[in-house]
Amino acid sequence: MNQAVRNPMPPFHPGTRMAGKVVLVLGAGSSGPGWGNGKAAAVLYAREGARIACIDIHEAAAEETAEIIRAEGGEALALAADVTQLDAINRAVEATIARFGRIDVAHNNVGVVVPGGPTDLTEESFQRGIDLNLGPVWRSAKVLLPRFLEQGGGVFVNIASIAGIRWTGYPYFVYSAAKVAVVQATKAIALQYAGQNIRANAVLPGLIDTPLVHRQIAGVFGDVETLIAKRNNAVPTGQMGTAYDVAAASLFLASDEARFITGVTLPVDGGQSETMRG
Repeated sequence: MNQAVRNPMPPFHPGTRMAGKVVLVLGAGSSGPGWGNGKAAAVLYAREGARIACIDIHEAAAEETAEIIRAEGGEALALAADVTQLDAINRAVEATIARFGRIDVAHNNVGVVVPGGPTDLTEESFQRGIDLNLGPVWRSAKVLLPRFLEQGGGVFVNIASIAGIRWTGYPYFVYSAAKVAVVQATKAIALQYAGQNIRANAVLPGLIDTPLVHRQIAGVFGDVETLIAKRNNAVPTGQMGTAYDVAAASLFLASDEARFITGVTLPVDGGQSETMRG
């Protein structure tokens, strides 16, 4: 089944939950046809009234997301940036502020599965896993915190994973280590800056049916449809989540509705993390 058909976004219904806000989405492109987590989040923020800076290492992917937003009547800027480089993050932030005047929310979506247990990883693959999964959280915080302090507040929404709190059955040593670091980094930001009207929360997706599954994970673990069935069976609700599920949780945490919520980790996993407690 085509990924775009399997998990489409819900029909467009404009809202006002993010009216007047500017959201910087790191990892706003999709890694294949259909809806990745960052792409869905960017579009949902825009549907709720935000202006969006779509950042991706591939400019065409960022532009694809931005064009969807524009086609629905929203405002979006597409920028290419390598999130493993501090200067690239800084340039993206400066370009966003030059276009929209401010940034209210940083949505850190970049994450890449690096398969392998401790003995399987090379020095290069270990460092890559840290740079891509944890690095953007630090880099965006380093660049944006002074601006948030100057403007009187801001929000970080960091996409982690239940792999950062539970064994998921896959040998993802550095991915798991980096994601638990994202969880703790989020808490550290939240508590250090709680008195400055700066909030930070993390969303922990479980098994989500996205293009990344089809492009990355299935290539390692075999036939796509068999893997999809296996992942569905691992979720208590009987089916994987969609990128929209992750986006909806992110929207809530980014919005003023969550003004009294900071330092939390919100699993979006159909109950999967609860079945792993022991």
